[in-house]
Amino acid sequence: MEKKRIHLCMCRMSGAEKRFIDEAFAEEWVVPLGPNVDGFEADLKHRIIDNDPGCSGKEIAALSAGTAAIHLALVLLGVGNGDEVMCQSFTFAASANPIVYQGAQPVFVDSEPESWNMDPALLDEAIADRVAKTGRKPKAIIAVHLYGMPARIDEICAVGEKWGIPVVEDAAEALGSVYKGHECGTFGNYGILSFNGNKMITTSGGGALICPDAAAKKRAIFYATQAREPFPYYQHEHIGFNYRLSNISAGIGRGQMTVLDEHIAHHRMLASVYQELLADIDGVTYHANPSADSDANYWLSTIEIDPETTGITPDDVREHLARLNVETRPLWKPMHLQPVYADAPAYVNGVSEHLFGRGLCLPSGPWVTPEDVRMIVGEIAYLISSQSASLTCGSRGV
Repeated sequence: MEKKRIHLCMCRMSGAEKRFIDEAFAEEWVVPLGPNVDGFEADLKHRIIDNDPGCSGKEIAALSAGTAAIHLALVLLGVGNGDEVMCQSFTFAASANPIVYQGAQPVFVDSEPESWNMDPALLDEAIADRVAKTGRKPKAIIAVHLYGMPARIDEICAVGEKWGIPVVEDAAEALGSVYKGHECGTFGNYGILSFNGNKMITTSGGGALICPDAAAKKRAIFYATQAREPFPYYQHEHIGFNYRLSNISAGIGRGQMTVLDEHIAHHRMLASVYQELLADIDGVTYHANPSADSDANYWLSTIEIDPETTGITPDDVREHLARLNVETRPLWKPMHLQPVYADAPAYVNGVSEHLFGRGLCLPSGPWVTPEDVRMIVGEIAYLISSQSASLTCGSRGV
């Protein structure tokens, strides 16, 4: 009998989603506008913005994807052909690709070892070098909260302010993560959220743009709905996009918002179990909050494996757990190592390459149980004790 599949991360429905979807069908609101879109934006704003005095005036636009949100942020910031945009290298490709959509050039910046996110000091050095080499400033900075772990975003924003460069804060993996008492996604000039099927909540596919004010939100929606000018006929003076979230998808999001806090609590609970159990295994390090400033959502639980101490590699663990029907994933391959960005300037310090070679993502999310975690850690311990990558796949608990 096949073992149950333990997925890396999958959202779980609350049961309330169907009511919002049924209402949309009953009222025939199935297009990219309607009560669910408005309601979902209001729910997000209440959760992320309304209770933080430092976020006064910010607004949220619901969109078709987190990638669309990054793209629109760059459009609104005036990024265009020939511009440069500083971008975290240790991230998923969607953080960088919209730069190229605008005809601009990504300039990649490596990570600091505590949070695994953009190194503020290296960013500052890289900007100074770009100005010296090109005679002009980069047009924007894209920083990421990788795997839900908050970046040192206040320091990154300070570098941006020093140089007069706006910050796009990619919090696609960090809904519910908090840094120094503030929600991730609210520090930068623009913030990015994602509701893909494997995120903290889902709209099946979707995202949102956190805007500095109502005027910016209005402009974002203008571009997200094909940039149609206010004429009785269709007139277009700018290139627009089909980026608005549908009313049906937004209905899923409204139902998911009812369990967001529950999902975050579950991810953090699993993280605590992983951390406790892995503490007894030499050579395996769980990536936990580096200081009291950070309160990660632990979207994915991530580890670093020292092959010299353990006698095994992350691939050994991945392949062994795959035989047990457990999904894992290597850490993101840094953008400066990707063939598509081979010619892009990059300022590296070795951190992301080191982590890519030693890191692994372990299952998290609402469908993963503490018993699953104990089994996973037990298998890692077994693999290390045997010092062999060619083992039988019998299950052994901690």
